[in-house]
Amino acid sequence: MISTRTPLRVTLGGGGTDLESYYRHGGGFIFAMGLDKYIHIAAHRPAFQSGVVLHGPEAETCERAADLKHELVRAALLAHGFEDRFEAASIGDIAGGTGLGSSSCFLVGFLNALHALKGQTPDRQALAEEACRIEIETLAKGIGKQDQYMAAFGGLTTLDIAPDGTVKVEAVKLAPDLEAAFVRHTHIYYTGLRRDAAVILNDQNSAMLSDPSGSRDAVAESLGAIKTLGYRIRDAWVAGDLEGWGHMLHEHWVSKKKMSSKISWPHIDQLYDHVRANYGVLGGKVIGAGGGGFLMLFDPSDGTKLEAYMASQNMPRLNYRIDRAGAQVLGARTEMMTAA
Repeated sequence: MISTRTPLRVTLGGGGTDLESYYRHGGGFIFAMGLDKYIHIAAHRPAFQSGVVLHGPEAETCERAADLKHELVRAALLAHGFEDRFEAASIGDIAGGTGLGSSSCFLVGFLNALHALKGQTPDRQALAEEACRIEIETLAKGIGKQDQYMAAFGGLTTLDIAPDGTVKVEAVKLAPDLEAAFVRHTHIYYTGLRRDAAVILNDQNSAMLSDPSGSRDAVAESLGAIKTLGYRIRDAWVAGDLEGWGHMLHEHWVSKKKMSSKISWPHIDQLYDHVRANYGVLGGKVIGAGGGGFLMLFDPSDGTKLEAYMASQNMPRLNYRIDRAGAQVLGARTEMMTAA
């Protein structure tokens, strides 16, 4: 039995510049943090039982891996030669569809388990790229590379993405008291809303892949501003400029909303304007591609009044810390099994 633990993530700057339709024109940049909220996977190969059994939100049983409806599991199993005699279960600390990169997180954890069952220990870069190949190439999903890399590496991390898709990963290290201050003042609230990020990313991809037009130029301009802002946000964190980070969050909000009408919801927009006007919030963003899930707000005060107000709106605060470990095999029995 193999058990893995893989962190979810929050993008702090540069979101959207990790899609090929953008980075191939001049590179992308992401600054993100892994959360101490995880997707857990347990997997093994039964000694005699045939078939493939999945437990979890998308439970499924079938005779062969090729017959699975769960496309991430199907593609991963076939890529590793596990055609049958396989069982796995998954549990998430936070539900999918909430903007924290859960699909790619699941895939990275699942691939990590498959490697462990075969007695292999891939490095994090290789694990992230394998997940990218499956999602972006094999399954032709219109997504970027940040979720796979952040699931593999965790931490407070920058991703420099070259026009050819090569990713350079660097850890950003802060003094413990400074890191704690950023976490303390950077609130994350659950909105209760869920939406498929691919719907919003498809708008961006479609615009960037179209012939030169007002839409393409506007999206490219917004993403260019977001990329530049990503570098400034990274520098603010390194310099300990908390208020600067708060104001940059608002800049990001304005730039992001120019790209798609689906980035936010009307009542989230109204709530955001209200907390900026009445609770001292300097800036915020909808986490992920947009449209739901979690709302990040920077509050320079002790946060008591803001937290109470958000609770009155049925939006509880997420207590979190930065995960430093990245994707892990927590252990158990490595069976050195190869596919039958």
